[in-house]
Amino acid sequence: MATPQTVSFDLTGQVALVTGGATGIGRAIAAGFLEHGARVLIGSRRKDVVEDTVRHLKPAGTSDDDSPVSGVVLDVTEDNSPERACRRAVDLYGSLDILVNAAGVGLSKPTFDLTPQEMNDLHDIHVTGAFRCAQAAGHIYREQHRGCIINIASISSYTDLVGVTAYAAAKTAVIGLTRSLANEWAEYGIRTNAIAPGFVPTDLNRHLIEGTDRGRRILERTPMGRFGESKEIAGAAVYLASPAASFVNGHTIVVDGGFLASGVGETVAPWAAEAEPAAL
Repeated sequence: MATPQTVSFDLTGQVALVTGGATGIGRAIAAGFLEHGARVLIGSRRKDVVEDTVRHLKPAGTSDDDSPVSGVVLDVTEDNSPERACRRAVDLYGSLDILVNAAGVGLSKPTFDLTPQEMNDLHDIHVTGAFRCAQAAGHIYREQHRGCIINIASISSYTDLVGVTAYAAAKTAVIGLTRSLANEWAEYGIRTNAIAPGFVPTDLNRHLIEGTDRGRRILERTPMGRFGESKEIAGAAVYLASPAASFVNGHTIVVDGGFLASGVGETVAPWAAEAEPAAL
């Protein structure tokens, strides 16, 4: 009788580089990977923020030499920076198995006022930056014939959000990049997927959705009636990086509390008054 196969979310022995890993969703993903046994290199532009995050995530009682988490200054808009970060992961931990492209910025501005440079800047960070990092990691993955890439897309990759044209255009392109890499690099043992977070308050968007009319309308269209949490995005990342997702390639997992599935129905917003029963 065949032994039943088990589903494993264990990341023990895996090494991950998380760009944008010092704050927000990237930091939550880094923490999730550590909880499941991975060693993690956190990359971000600001050295002080990286160092502070590493201090907070480092397990108590571990020294710098045996800590499963470390940091590196990484700017995804610089051509050589991603390669240096990937090589740093190999030098520190002996391999690189997982790349998460979570580095990003936001921009809320009427499209009539948007400049071509602002469009290009966001594209460079979210799309070309993810490409730079994927290519740097991909050279390592091809040599070892294994590797996982997780890109961070957005709910705005699927639905319109007024005033965030540059961000939405860039995040939509991230999905196209994800599919292209998945199709072309699978022969090298590389899986490429993406996560499209719904509305999760972070430093990038908190001012837009917490206590605002936009936030109220978002909650009215979210069947679960609340914003998401960064750790809930991290759960999807752990799954995609784990052996449980070994046959998942080229897909984008939407984690949005049902926002995209929402149609016309009963509001579940916390401030909604109970409606009077409809007359028969």
